[in-house]
Amino acid sequence: MELRAGNASCENGSLISLYCSSQEVLCQIVGGLSHEVPNNATFDSWQERIRKNYGFYIGLGLTFVSSFLIGSSVILKKKGLLRLVATGATRAVDGGYGYLKDLMWWAGFLTMAAGEVANFGAYAFAPATVVTPLGSLSVLISAILSSYFLGERLNLLGKLGCVICVAGSTVMVIHAPEEEKVNTVVEMASKLKDTGFIVFAVLLLVSCLILIFIVAPRYGQRNILIYITICSVIGAFSVTAVKGLGITVKNFFQGLPVVRHPLPYILSLILALSLSTQVNFLNRALDIFNTSLVFPIYYVFFTTVVVTSSVILFKEWYSMSAVDIVGTLSGFATIILGVFMLHAFKDLEVSWANLPRTHRNPTPPSPAPEPRVIRLEDKNVLVDNIELAGTPSPVEKPKVFIIHS
Repeated sequence: MELRAGNASCENGSLISLYCSSQEVLCQIVGGLSHEVPNNATFDSWQERIRKNYGFYIGLGLTFVSSFLIGSSVILKKKGLLRLVATGATRAVDGGYGYLKDLMWWAGFLTMAAGEVANFGAYAFAPATVVTPLGSLSVLISAILSSYFLGERLNLLGKLGCVICVAGSTVMVIHAPEEEKVNTVVEMASKLKDTGFIVFAVLLLVSCLILIFIVAPRYGQRNILIYITICSVIGAFSVTAVKGLGITVKNFFQGLPVVRHPLPYILSLILALSLSTQVNFLNRALDIFNTSLVFPIYYVFFTTVVVTSSVILFKEWYSMSAVDIVGTLSGFATIILGVFMLHAFKDLEVSWANLPRTHRNPTPPSPAPEPRVIRLEDKNVLVDNIELAGTPSPVEKPKVFIIHS
């Protein structure tokens, strides 16, 4: 164990840091062994009590605000990209960056930034497996707004798919696991050094590089899953960085020496790179494909990667019961079903007006007339029937029938 004194005189109020392996403890000298409680200790206990009692609900509220802002930002950015196409400039999918001069696109970007800030706060108060599934609300918001402001059709099955996504997210929240408590930057650093997470992160990074430099140039404009997969894989790094920076901010206000630790700077760099990559490829996907398809599919892929990363990093499912595991998987399967309904039946004309209707008293069909049966008994009856078959028109020549007896 190593002891470092922040104040050599060890007077009242001075700080002493104790280092043992990778753990660091910061102690403050408060004077003699009196029973007085310092003011900052009272404040810390009040803050901790608020966090324990209302932290989860604060996280949910921030998640709702974030979903609304992010869902609205997609519409604003899409309108900016459409205005760019109308002017004849190089499209985003072709490598153009003309949207950076459009005010509508910047309004969408700033709205998304505000939503990400709210999402940042939500990750600091609630576990990632609760915050991330609630992103389905942004799917619902973007789908509804795109049908009104972008003229993109959303039929009855698409609306039912949005509702199913929300229902599945609710089930996941009810059965969400409790993440392992990580309270300091040092603990977060030790989590990131875990062998399982390192292997998972390397696989994600290699897959992302292959998609960006090999697959995307060939199939990105024809397959909607290419750009969305890139954004989702990169999203795992951005969520991990946000979670670590949230712990850093909390430790900073608690008075811990987080400024000297290298992890916050590394996480800030990872967050900047991942967000810029996500914005780039999400703009390409929005430029080509329908908004009501891009955002739901992106949500499913993003949620899958983030939940998997959170399980590996924080080992959240180790203490879960079988009922909660089945409930979480069922909720996520329900979300996938809702997105499938939104994607597979988008071209069908299905609405309340053209649904099949059942009549209570249907009109019975009129009976068909019975066919007339002619029995050919002899030659005379045959001649009479031929004459009754029809009178020849004036234009037609008379027909002569010869019957040999």
